[in-house]
Formats: sequence, structure tokens, C-alpha cells
Amino acid sequence: MGIFNDFSVGLFFMQLVILALLIFIMAKFAWKPILNALNEREEGIQGALDAAENARKEMQNLQADNERLAKEARAERDAMMKEAREIKDKIIADAKKEAEDQTTIMIDNAKATIKQEQQAAIAELKKTVGNLSIEIAQKVVRKELASQDEQLKLVEGMLEEVTLN
Repeated sequence: MGIFNDFSVGLFFMQLVILALLIFIMAKFAWKPILNALNEREEGIQGALDAAENARKEMQNLQADNERLAKEARAERDAMMKEAREIKDKIIADAKKEAEDQTTIMIDNAKATIKQEQQAAIAELKKTVGNLSIEIAQKVVRKELASQDEQLKLVEGMLEEVTLN
């Protein structure tokens, strides 16, 4: 009714020519820059996505490197602790051996000293006994005792007087 009544073929044709001319001008001058801008934007977005993916991969690599370095650090720390324990055990063993050696030397020295003192005491005892024997013999000879009983009483009396230390 209202739309087709006011329809004008000339106006329609003219509008169609203007639309075709407008599409041609747009295609000739504006379409390529718009498409180029869209392509550049799409490439920029794709580049940003690629950069983000590369950054993500780099982060994974860094995390893997960090984990590897942490494992190496733990292994190195464990090796150092083991080496420190071994050094400590060696020092303790060396100190024990040194102490045992020193103890053995001290015991041997003490035994040697005791033996020397024992030999000195025996020599002193022998000397004392020899001196006593000479003294007794001198006293017996001096008195010129008449009987053997008197000589024995004298020797026994002298022996009782002498105390050996």
C-alpha cells in the first residue's frame, strides 16, 4: 500500500547507481586500508598470543631449570654433609687412635718406671742385707764367743732389731 505507491523507478535506479558508486569508491579507497588495519590487528593479536605462548614455554623451562638446580643443590648439600660426616668420623677415629697410642705409651712408661724402681729397691735391699751380713759377721768375730749357742742367740737378736722397710 504505502510503500509501493510512492515507489519511483528513477529514484530507485539513481539510488542503486549511487550505492554501486559508493561500494566501488569504498572498495577502491577504503576497503584495502580497513582490511590492512584488520590484518595488522589480527597479526598483532597473533603475535601477542605467540609471545605469550613463548613466555609460558620460557617460564616452564625456567621452572624446570630451577627444579634441576634445586636438585643439584640438594645433591651437592647432601654430598657435602656426607663428606663432613666422614671427616668428623675420621677426626674422631684419629683422636681415639692417638689417645690409645698415648695411653699405651704412658702405660709402657709407667711399667718401665715401676720395673726400674723395683730393680732399684731390690738392689738397695741386697745392699742393705749385705751390709747387715757384714755387720753381723764383724760383731760375731769380735766377741769371740765360746759356744755356738751364744753365736746363734746373738744373730737372732740382731735380726729382730733390724726391721726391713
